[in-house]
Amino acid sequence: MKAVMKVARGVGNIEVRDIPEPSPGRGEVVIEVKAAGICGTDLHIYKDEYSSRPPVVLGHELSGVVVETGPEVTGVQVGARVTSETFFYTCGTCLYCRTGQINLCLKRLSIGSGVNGAFTKYLVVPARIVHELPTNVDFEAGALSEPLACVVNGLFRVPTVAPGDLAVIAGPGSVGLIALQVVKAAGARTVVLGTGGDATRLALAKTLGADFVVNVEAEDPRTLVAELSTQGLGADVVYECSGAGRAANTLLELVRKAGRYVQIGVLGKPITFDLDQLVMKELTAVGNFSHVPWAWPKALELLRSGVVQTKPLATTVLPLTEWRKGFEGFDTREGIKTLLTPVD
Repeated sequence: MKAVMKVARGVGNIEVRDIPEPSPGRGEVVIEVKAAGICGTDLHIYKDEYSSRPPVVLGHELSGVVVETGPEVTGVQVGARVTSETFFYTCGTCLYCRTGQINLCLKRLSIGSGVNGAFTKYLVVPARIVHELPTNVDFEAGALSEPLACVVNGLFRVPTVAPGDLAVIAGPGSVGLIALQVVKAAGARTVVLGTGGDATRLALAKTLGADFVVNVEAEDPRTLVAELSTQGLGADVVYECSGAGRAANTLLELVRKAGRYVQIGVLGKPITFDLDQLVMKELTAVGNFSHVPWAWPKALELLRSGVVQTKPLATTVLPLTEWRKGFEGFDTREGIKTLLTPVD
């Protein structure tokens, strides 16, 4: 079967290779991948800005059908329409695992970076990390359940938003547009920031419920945020979803004293960051890395109920062999989310 693989460390070094079809081990299942999303992490791996263990099949956002189960698998049936968490292995004994923060396990191996991922036809994962998709969620929407689980973790591991808050979200990509919907569901008013190249994305943000959108290259968001906020003090909470240093610093200006700054986007490299703002404003700063098990039932219920829509974000679907086009489109912000589908 064909697979998109990172074959060696360094910039680039991604190829389509033929690899054997996998077989499940004890407690594992084989998923026939129906759709797999290109994530910013995949691009960071391409640029050698994120650790991986090549040769390894990329891809960690997926949906598919269980086609085979290994010994000692219970609760997962052949034919089930599923998605999957990304943590193939965690040690189970370190401080982080024992306190439910398995995303921080020092020995963690994730699909798509530490072990083979979803940019291929068949994927093996432990049955314990598989989740059945709601019946009303198709494969394209279901492939984006992983970034939704990440957003749920980022917003509620430490409660960051409450009804009546003014929330500013920087970056109208897939993560930012998912965050927008979750923040709206929590009862906050929302302002979404983008650039001139984000016109289509900002328009979709309005369709998905954003109260206001701002092209920061044409309008100073400080004026709007001051008008909307209590006594002109600034936003109660800001979410950086773009992975851009300039956006991070803009949000530090927009958040009020004693407000909350949440970093969800992966920057990929060090940036100049005005930490004095954290001190002088007495901000609460929250970082978010990936997802945790408790976030998944909440994420899937948000999809089932229709409170969060991920299908409109899947703007491009390409065969695996056109992965390069998908990566280039992601880098140049064409569309929103590109999905890859297997080829024989």
